[in-house]
Amino acid sequence: MWEARAVPGRGEDLLAWARAQELPRPPLRRETFRAPQDRVLVVTWWDADADAEVPELPEPDGGLVTRAVHRWRFESLGTEGSGRSGD
Repeated sequence: MWEARAVPGRGEDLLAWARAQELPRPPLRRETFRAPQDRVLVVTWWDADADAEVPELPEPDGGLVTRAVHRWRFESLGTEGSGRSGD
């Protein structure tokens, strides 16, 4: 997961920048979200172990964001109603 906060008023620029970034190889799935305060979130799904090397979006130009990008890796535990134990 990749999340950045744009300089005030530059949310659309950051969104366009994030959407234009191509990864060296495609993920299984990629979704882009926006949130209040000009935040942009990109979530990618990979067929790989949690500690595997996978491509990541780079840092945008410093004039576009208010701080360094936040990155997190998650492991799916299923979906609601998936029939997996613990759901």
